[in-house]
Amino acid sequence: MFTGIITRIGHIRQLQPLGTGANHGLRLHVGVGTDYLQDVTLGDSIAINGACMTVTALDTAQGVFTVEVSAESLARTCGLDRPGPVNLEKALRPLDRLGGHLVSGHVDGVGTVTRLDPVGESWLLAVRVPPALARYLVVKGSITVNGVSLTVNTVADHADGCEFAVNLIPHTVAHTTLGTLVPGAPVNLEVDMIARYVERLLALGVSPRSEGAASPG
Repeated sequence: MFTGIITRIGHIRQLQPLGTGANHGLRLHVGVGTDYLQDVTLGDSIAINGACMTVTALDTAQGVFTVEVSAESLARTCGLDRPGPVNLEKALRPLDRLGGHLVSGHVDGVGTVTRLDPVGESWLLAVRVPPALARYLVVKGSITVNGVSLTVNTVADHADGCEFAVNLIPHTVAHTTLGTLVPGAPVNLEVDMIARYVERLLALGVSPRSEGAASPG
């Protein structure tokens, strides 16, 4: 579990194929600095651009950790198949502050950046969302973009999905990779998990008062 509050920008330094076929994934070597890895152990979860990955090797002295990304994950995400900067977040601990919102680290789909424009001291980021995810976007709701927890400012529905806009404050631009996005760039999206639970309950026709619940005395 994560919060969508990025704790470091790392860099994918090297990629190694895990096999020769199309159904094989990649081994990523991510450089992050020695200080970041002091409390990391093998098997820990770290979200990379919003995708939860397991640390399979660790070189604390060199500030590098390794993860293995399956072909399925590569097909459903973006930014994990090439060298470059990535947003990182360690898994949430029970006593940590929940500064963003509840994030699972399971990417729901890939959106496309349509705008990144300065507005005052901040930046307006607009993203086109595929139809399957459009119904989970609401004004003032939460969305995770490349692992970053953001609040939706506007939603414009279209026949082929929707476009939402968020505000990036200078701190977010400085401490994540979102400020480097350009129109046409793909981004990993995770919708608010609470919205998914609500949808499931409504689909099952479950009322607020479940059958068999005790009545007040």
